[in-house]
Amino acid sequence: MVVTDRNTGQFLGCSGISKLKSNRPNFGIWLKLSSQGKGIGLETITALKKWAEKNLDYDYLRYPVDTRNIPSRKIAESLGGVKARYFKVKNSKGKYFRAVEYRIYKNK
Repeated sequence: MVVTDRNTGQFLGCSGISKLKSNRPNFGIWLKLSSQGKGIGLETITALKKWAEKNLDYDYLRYPVDTRNIPSRKIAESLGGVKARYFKVKNSKGKYFRAVEYRIYKNK
């Protein structure tokens, strides 16, 4: 999904859910630097989670995050995300970074 400014229509980033037919879909977000720190990430991920709860049958949503990305970690934690595992990820430049997978369960 494309994230846009609701007033201007300007592109701010993208977000989505993959593996929709899985019991453990993945979801996440990317925002351009100038859009970060304004609550847009939390608003977007919260809306995606609400959509998933209404439209998908799943055990939990997986939300992988670079361990250094504190704002994204706070998004997961604000939605009740539980740290499930740590793993290495190879980026597009061939460098590795450490990631944490949060599991975000349906609201009861």
